[in-house]
Amino acid sequence: MLLATTEMQIRERGLAAALARWSRPGVGFNHPRDVLKDPDLSLDEKRAVLASWASDASAVQDRPTLRWLLGTPEPVPLAEVREALARLDRWDGSVA
Repeated sequence: MLLATTEMQIRERGLAAALARWSRPGVGFNHPRDVLKDPDLSLDEKRAVLASWASDASAVQDRPTLRWLLGTPEPVPLAEVREALARLDRWDGSVA
């Protein structure tokens, strides 16, 4: 699923798609690795989605090791979100 994240994509797919993407950052992703594979997201956009996923705001009540990002079908382990962020940092050269 291609998500509206750039001005060109907003023009092509419409403002509604952009607003859905903004309000539900996980739409179209089943797992953090799907974020890493998305060719239409910049590194900064990928980092923003993964950071939202890792956030305490996405924590599953009474299950602190799970995160459920709004727009995704099910929770995933926080460790997998952190691993995706670490991989992204290695790609970006931000971490030695």
